[in-house]
Amino acid sequence: MSGIKNQTLWLRFMLWQIRRMNHTTYIMLLSVVVGVLSGFAAVVLKNAVHFMRNLLTSTAPIYEGNFLYFALPALGILLAILFIRYVIRDVVGHGVPSVLFAISRSNGIIKKHNIFSSIVTSALTVGFGGSVGLEGPTIATGAAVGSNLGQYLRLSYKDLILMMTLACAGAMAAIFKSPIAAIVFSIEVIMLDLTMTSLIPLLIASVTAVLTSYFFLGNAVLYPFEITDTFYLRHLPYYILLGIFTGLISVYFTRMSIRIEKSFKKIEKWWIRWILGGSILGVLIFFFPSLYGEGYEAVNACLSGDYSPLFNQSPFYDFQDSFGVVFLLFFLVLFFKVIATSVTFGAGGIGGIFAPSLFIGVFAGLFFSEVVNYTGITVLPSSNFAMVGMSGIIAGVLHAPLTGIFLIAEITSGYELIIPLMIVATISYATAKIFIKESVYTYQLAQRGELFTHHKDRNVLSMLKVERLIEKDFIKIHPDAKLRDLIKIISESNRNIYPVVDEENNFKGFIRLDDIRTIIFKPELYDEVVVTSLMVTPATYVDPEDTMEVVAQKFMDYDKYNLPVLKDGKYIGFISRANVFSTYRQLVRQFSEE
Repeated sequence: MSGIKNQTLWLRFMLWQIRRMNHTTYIMLLSVVVGVLSGFAAVVLKNAVHFMRNLLTSTAPIYEGNFLYFALPALGILLAILFIRYVIRDVVGHGVPSVLFAISRSNGIIKKHNIFSSIVTSALTVGFGGSVGLEGPTIATGAAVGSNLGQYLRLSYKDLILMMTLACAGAMAAIFKSPIAAIVFSIEVIMLDLTMTSLIPLLIASVTAVLTSYFFLGNAVLYPFEITDTFYLRHLPYYILLGIFTGLISVYFTRMSIRIEKSFKKIEKWWIRWILGGSILGVLIFFFPSLYGEGYEAVNACLSGDYSPLFNQSPFYDFQDSFGVVFLLFFLVLFFKVIATSVTFGAGGIGGIFAPSLFIGVFAGLFFSEVVNYTGITVLPSSNFAMVGMSGIIAGVLHAPLTGIFLIAEITSGYELIIPLMIVATISYATAKIFIKESVYTYQLAQRGELFTHHKDRNVLSMLKVERLIEKDFIKIHPDAKLRDLIKIISESNRNIYPVVDEENNFKGFIRLDDIRTIIFKPELYDEVVVTSLMVTPATYVDPEDTMEVVAQKFMDYDKYNLPVLKDGKYIGFISRANVFSTYRQLVRQFSEE
């Protein structure tokens, strides 16, 4: 009865919406709802992690090694794994990549459990010290909210994807308190097409989400930063060098992350992955406690030119006055932070890479300025370089220079340094692109041909599935058959192609009606001509696993109207250029503005 009642309420709401609102107004109203929900999700996750971390580590002294750092991260990851395996019993994706996959391969459908599963698992992972961030899971949670709201309201595919994107922007705006960067992120990374139809809802969702965050968390910036030195032209060469430096670190970040991920995937048993990853992570955090969790305190310290987080609660606490040890620890922390983040994921933890990117960026900028200052060549403002370094790593790792610029400016109130931010982010991005074409988010999707980009034609092609376009109403003929048998098939078929297939369904070739018109009216040949003498062997064929971009390229390269679809030499059917084009045009209309 409750199901019928809910259905009735839904129908009443839909009728009210149709009668009272136009489509644009309806979407704007939903933008407010999505903004509030995604903003609230960010607040819940942030508070849960801070409560958990304070409960576990508030009594740890700063002047000695703490063995809790060895055990806690592995325990948190184990709890997250057990929650996924025995409560959710389904896959919980890693933040932004899971959102991109849902858009490109699942028609925007995200399962309901993702509304809360990313919050719980990432809170356990990060709250206990996993060396990852909360931003990715928050964005994934927002996307799940948008997707399920769109599904419940029976929205079209285009509006469903818009709801997901609005929720992603809202989640990012709320957790970073950065509405402008959230909008830019949606365009750069989530690949939203920027039109007036999408821009206004995007603005509404971002502002609503950040206001929700303000209501619960206050409106202070995430990383308070006081600018004491403005931008001087004499520092320009050093900002350029910092851009190159952060770009190279971004390449290291991406390649090392991919390599470690592949290594862990080769381990079949989850408990072996957990023991290996948890042990490596525990050792790293014991010796370098600044790698614990998000690294929020360490980032704030570095922004004031303070590198004491390198030593606090570590075995190296008594060596703070040694410049050699300071520089060595800078290098080791930069090197091992990427590994700590990657093994957290590999062991089974859930989190994001925004916080690790900010951490590496601030340490890279501070390290760069301290090295230059130590040489005596010039005196650089360490705080400025620490802040600008974050934009370089965000731009290089995410391949999102605009996000790097506006995000760092917003979370630090550092708009006075917008020129250095632009210089470093742009050069870092350009440097990273020289060595690796895809970001850490998109690498795996791009390798499988599942990545959506701003290239609309390519996006539409990626939505087409070979198996849905296969035509199977072709009458097969055996290779040993005679022309008489073929004539009979021709009379029964409404197609002009006849696949030649043996008794084991092995494809031998096909016969075109146009090729045999001259002999089909010669009865004297009916029992003499064998089918194989009339058969054509195709120059290429389509595999069911081929992407539609590959199929389209085959049609263009070979100038054919029909291509056979084979799997391991076995005949499945044909795919026609006309059917592909017709389906493509339908999807283009679906993508187009109403």
